[in-house]
Amino acid sequence: MHQVLIVEDEKVIRKALERLLSRNGYKVTTAGSVDEAESNDLSLFDLIISDLRLPGRQGTDLISLAEKTPVLIMTSYSGLKSAVAAMRQGAVDYIAKPFDHEEMLAAIANIIAETPGKKPSSTDKNDTLQSAPAPTKAEEPVGSAIIGQCEAMQHLFKQIKKVAPTGTTVLILGESGTGKELVAKEIHHHSPRRNGPLISVNCAAIPETLIESELFGHEKGAFTGATSRREGLVEAANGGSLFLDEIGELPLEAQARLLRLLQEKEVRRVGAVNVQKVDVRVIAATHRNLKELSETGEFRQDLYYRLNVVSLKLPPLRARRDDIMELAQFFLKRCCDKMGLNLKYFAPSCTQLMCDYHWPGNVRELENAIERAVILSDADTISKSELGLEEDGLPSFAPESPPPLAQDNDSEPDDAEESLEDYFQRFVLENQDNMTETELAQKLGISRKNLWERRKRFGIPRKKGGQK
Repeated sequence: MHQVLIVEDEKVIRKALERLLSRNGYKVTTAGSVDEAESNDLSLFDLIISDLRLPGRQGTDLISLAEKTPVLIMTSYSGLKSAVAAMRQGAVDYIAKPFDHEEMLAAIANIIAETPGKKPSSTDKNDTLQSAPAPTKAEEPVGSAIIGQCEAMQHLFKQIKKVAPTGTTVLILGESGTGKELVAKEIHHHSPRRNGPLISVNCAAIPETLIESELFGHEKGAFTGATSRREGLVEAANGGSLFLDEIGELPLEAQARLLRLLQEKEVRRVGAVNVQKVDVRVIAATHRNLKELSETGEFRQDLYYRLNVVSLKLPPLRARRDDIMELAQFFLKRCCDKMGLNLKYFAPSCTQLMCDYHWPGNVRELENAIERAVILSDADTISKSELGLEEDGLPSFAPESPPPLAQDNDSEPDDAEESLEDYFQRFVLENQDNMTETELAQKLGISRKNLWERRKRFGIPRKKGGQK
């Protein structure tokens, strides 16, 4: 087993890199500075990966200290001047942050494969690149692109590993914001179809009148506005995978067409006579109970059983307490990098709040809360108030009183203690038959997108055939 020393002062990056390398069969030692790295026998390592800018001495100081052990330099300062300076001092290679997993693993594999025990020369580097090709996505361990160390996530990774190489239809179950699309991407990228397209479709975001045309295409003149023939998203996914998010919102007519696709591997464009054969793997996802919907006739029972060949369940964030801070640190680092800011830190009270919070919006809510905090924070430390969360699990910026229409319709809360979630659900259910989505959103004081997201969160579908 090859031994690698990681020298990085930023804990989030150090931990993520350690996890990536450990999962790929490397024995990893970490340090936060050159001085800390020196406490190890540097000659024992096959490779040292060091950040350029470290507290105290720079990472390039390790080049002379390590002698025959090659040093790979990482830096956020990806200009040519930094690269040339590091290489002139004897760095074996240079990699700019942020880097992706494939890039890092390829660099490590190439360096170690060249000449173990000494720094490779430029003359034999090309031979190494040919004999040690960069690892593909499928060669990475399943789950390496998803943060999750808890038992439930590790079990999920094992299930993905088993189902990904097959062509089986997969149904991903989980609350809104848990990362169902990330799971779909892992399945696709670890399947034999990884070189084909992955087409993602949010069934709830496309109007019912257009969903069949979007998915299955249409012929010229099939309906008003169909001025030319159009290929559907199913055909676009030919040879790859089709991810249907929020499959529970798919209209019954489109469900019938999807069933045909699953059974016969063929599609018929809207307005067409002939069918076309397609080779597509379907991955579906929903936060709703499709079995119950099939029993009430809102979802085709035969389609449910066709989709539910293998089901994967994503745990909500509140059931992944051990992962919360690792996710938070990852989002904080990414957000600061994106905005060109120095890395900020969480105050202790802020950390405690995040660990105790219920996270009804799951990982997506965590990511949004951290982005909001980075924008609002003027200091290096993010405070509890800047997250915009309250300890009872509700956003602190939620309206304190119901919208005026509630009084007009005699639907004000019977109990002053009624929660905002309860009020929202009751208000929508009582008024969706005689209001459009736009009117509902206006009366609730939220956007249409926010209304749609809350419908998903609470499992309140739009009325089929009702006003939009």
